[in-house]
Amino acid sequence: MVSVAVKYDKLFHLLIDRKMSTAQLAKKAQVSVNIITRLKRDEYISIESIEKLCNALDCGVDDILVFVK
Repeated sequence: MVSVAVKYDKLFHLLIDRKMSTAQLAKKAQVSVNIITRLKRDEYISIESIEKLCNALDCGVDDILVFVK
């Protein structure tokens, strides 16, 4: 079985490009600071949280995360 990890580097690059802080993102997406912490650690977050982030940033899933083996 191949282990697959999720990396959220693309999300943080997008935030830099948009000059948006993680606190601003948390507020706009209506997610907790805990979710932002999990993103920084490349930990699992729910599909619901990913959907909120994408809606807040008006982007697709492939714009904020990448799967790596």
